[in-house]
Formats: sequence, structure tokens, C-alpha cells
Amino acid sequence: MTPNEACLNLLGLSRRASKQITGEDLALAAIRNQTAKLVFIASDAGPTTAKKFHDKAQSYDVPVIDTFTKAELNTATGNKRTIYAITDAGFAKKMVAIMTR
Repeated sequence: MTPNEACLNLLGLSRRASKQITGEDLALAAIRNQTAKLVFIASDAGPTTAKKFHDKAQSYDVPVIDTFTKAELNTATGNKRTIYAITDAGFAKKMVAIMTR
């Protein structure tokens, strides 16, 4: 299993465990109130959306993964979203570890 597949599997698992927030407004609020431990931004997200979330995540020191397309993220979670915020520190730590190998 590749690191990308492993990370997407964990993303799907975090959804089933109710440890993620989806959608731009809710994810932005999660970053601001510091409940977001990791943010996924689709690589094919609009430039304005991508910049807004990269900047906001950087200012609140939240790691960002932006290597997956909307289709890959949607397949992994079953949701049609561009932004996903992981709220569980354990899931976030493991996903970051997998992607930085």
C-alpha cells in the first residue's frame, strides 16, 4: 500500500469515527477555534479557496495536506467537499507521519 492510499484510508476512517469537519465555513471555524489538527485541501480547489485556507492554517499553525484531488478525497470519504479538517490529534499525527515519509 502506498503512503497516499494509507492516508486516504485513514481519512475515510476518521469520517466514520466522526473526527472530521467538512466544508469551507465549518473547517474555517475549526481552524479559528483551534479544534482542527490537520486540514486537507483538494489540489484542484480554486486558487482563492486554496490561498485562504493555506494562509489561515499557517497563521494558526495547522498542518496542511494538499496532494489529493477532489475526486480522491470524495471517494475516500463519501462526501463531495473540497476542504476537510481533522479534529482528532491521533488521526492527524498519523496522517502527517505517513505523508512525510
